[in-house]
Amino acid sequence: MRLLFIKMIVLFMLILTACSHSSNEVIVYCTVDQVFSEPILRDFEKETGIKVKAVYDTEETKSTGVMNRLIAEKDNPQCDVFWSGDPVRNSVLQTNGITDSYQSEQTNLIAEYFKEKDNNWTGFSARARVLIYNKNLIATDSLPQSVFDFTDPAYKGQFAIANPLFGTTTFHIAALFVNLGDEKAKQWMNDLKANGVVIAASNGDVKKRVMNGELAFGLTDTDDAFEAQKESDAVDFVFLDQQGSDIGTLIMPNALSLIKGCPNTENGKKLMNYLLSKETETKLAKSCAQMPLIKGTELPDNVPSLDNIKSMNIDYDITSAKLRDIQPWLKQWAEQ
Repeated sequence: MRLLFIKMIVLFMLILTACSHSSNEVIVYCTVDQVFSEPILRDFEKETGIKVKAVYDTEETKSTGVMNRLIAEKDNPQCDVFWSGDPVRNSVLQTNGITDSYQSEQTNLIAEYFKEKDNNWTGFSARARVLIYNKNLIATDSLPQSVFDFTDPAYKGQFAIANPLFGTTTFHIAALFVNLGDEKAKQWMNDLKANGVVIAASNGDVKKRVMNGELAFGLTDTDDAFEAQKESDAVDFVFLDQQGSDIGTLIMPNALSLIKGCPNTENGKKLMNYLLSKETETKLAKSCAQMPLIKGTELPDNVPSLDNIKSMNIDYDITSAKLRDIQPWLKQWAEQ
């Protein structure tokens, strides 16, 4: 009897230890560049004592790798928080029944436009799609003013986009399909191909090719463009489609989702509260020129305000559905 009692005590202590360990960690899957996201997660660890276990996407499979992993783990969730570089992936997960509703106090600080109506994802700190160019290869007054100018024969073979099957390029193309309609969007992409567009491996690859003088210009995100400016005096960037009735540039907020049935729900909520703050937005503005969504957030002089940018009108849920619909066509287009 005494031996049984001792065994029960030992078993109870083991359970307590396991629970204690589990309650002191949070697991996040992240598509945002590790060089920018990891320091913020480390700060969260220091300030809360909660251990962060992070899984990051690679540059080439940006936004797609960990999203597919979350779908595969649907019946046995291993992740607490999905931190995406754009809301479209979060919408895909929501459609698959993988996200859970969560509204923190900080969620109220974000404009309705940048969050899902049932709080399955909340946006913060945004990037924008921009044209990056090499000043030694093309004059400022010769630059395209719109993405639709890329089909001009004057630019034949001089420009690049990242592989449209991955990352923010997929998001951008899907948004254009929604705005233009499938027929016009497909014609535009076929015209790009006919005009010698270079399909780079990633946004970072677009940046490198332009910096190295291999190409005159290309489409990338503001964080890559700001990094290129730091690395080379020959590089600058502009926002496209900013005049009159132009379509506007694509604004891409980071997006956070709590995973349904996650192993560390309360710590997942604490991490989301931490990320949805002025302090985090200030850090991202300083480290990678992301534009804050919370009014009153400290903004470095070199980071543009969203108030001064003409943005593309976009419905994130519709764009998410379109992204899934056009994947087979995009794959065929990219591989031709």
